[in-house]
Amino acid sequence: MTDNKNVLFETMKPSKALAVMALPTIISQMIILLYNLADTWFIGKTGNPYMIGASSLALTIYLAVTALANVFGVGGGTLMVRLTGEKNTDDARKVASYSVSMAFISALVFSVLILIFMEPVLRLLGASDNTLVYAKQYVLTTTVLGGIPTILSMCMPQLLRNAGYSKEAGFGVGLGSLLNVALDPLFMFVILPEGKEVLGAGIATMLSNFCSMFYFIIMFRKLRNKTVLTIPHRIEKINKEQRKSLYSVGIPAAVAIFLFDLVTIVINRLSASYGDIPLASMGIVLKLERIPINTGLGVCLGMVPLVAYNFGSGNHKRMKRFLALASIATIAFSCVCVLCFELFSEPILSTFISDQETISRGAEFLRGRCLSLPFMMVGYLIVNYMNAINKGPVSFLLSIIRHLVLIIPIMLLMNHLWNLDGLIWSQLVADVINSVIAVFLYLSVNHKLKLTRSSC
Repeated sequence: MTDNKNVLFETMKPSKALAVMALPTIISQMIILLYNLADTWFIGKTGNPYMIGASSLALTIYLAVTALANVFGVGGGTLMVRLTGEKNTDDARKVASYSVSMAFISALVFSVLILIFMEPVLRLLGASDNTLVYAKQYVLTTTVLGGIPTILSMCMPQLLRNAGYSKEAGFGVGLGSLLNVALDPLFMFVILPEGKEVLGAGIATMLSNFCSMFYFIIMFRKLRNKTVLTIPHRIEKINKEQRKSLYSVGIPAAVAIFLFDLVTIVINRLSASYGDIPLASMGIVLKLERIPINTGLGVCLGMVPLVAYNFGSGNHKRMKRFLALASIATIAFSCVCVLCFELFSEPILSTFISDQETISRGAEFLRGRCLSLPFMMVGYLIVNYMNAINKGPVSFLLSIIRHLVLIIPIMLLMNHLWNLDGLIWSQLVADVINSVIAVFLYLSVNHKLKLTRSSC
């Protein structure tokens, strides 16, 4: 790691260091959101709610790809930067190489499995005869044919960001996303015939991920003499303790995405039980929620390497300062989003689809669900903090509690008791309870860290 990157991690004013790491990440996350919303917006222009419903179902499988990328992007990235903080650069380089290799292999296996079991998986997710054909088109292009570039273009920027190159990582992610937005209308409305709009959106996403992957390969080669990053030529061997550390953080990070995916499946299934219109409405709302969520995620991703490095070097005071600054930024922005969603829900929904019933349903969903956002941010911050300080089992426990103990059971119960109204408000109930539990675990872990330091 170059001297200017050491300054970033070790001595730069915490607020400035967090801004340097987080702002490019937030911008890239917003661009990711832009292309997700662009897919929905362009598909919505067809006036076909079945296409919107199908894209929402296919997105669930796409999120599973994100989970696989997180195993090696989050697990490998945080271990890499902790080892760098400990001045163990040789092992950090091996971890980076191992992470890229294993991301490639897992992508290949996942793509083959989805190809074999595509239809039963989509049926399980809630696809009807009306939505199945469109969902297949999107999954085939983005996940089967585009699985490897998708996972590598998600894993490699996390490693790049953890090496201190947040701007370069953000540029690569943004490049792929903006290219996707540009290619969407070309493939959806110009190249392919009417009725193939979802296939066109999938092809655009696949090609943009290929371009993003090639950019990151070039960056890794360019920075190989300045950082611990490298393009692997074989599967690097890392020791047992390092593998345990990588997977103890990476697997919980992946499970968190899978559980988020599972919640989305349940929401889609419950929404679909009320008809295709509620399913389409919920699909738009779930993407609108990504505005504050992606912003919060950008801050958290910027925070993690700073916390992990200072944890590895033993500067706990600086480490906690980064968490405090990230908390203020994410919770404040989520509150602003709540206000906007409450006041302008119908105008916002109307930009995505012209069907009035879908707009009315979506506005109702959005006004109820958005109230959970500030509480959701508390949970996200603490989970990412735990990953940074090598407390993967705690972040895993928090993910289990939030998704399996709270959200899904509360959602099913409230849907049973109050139907669609219960489904809308269940998210708020679950995240309020989860935020209290997360803060309690955070205080408990910090207390143990103090005891450990005092005994050394």
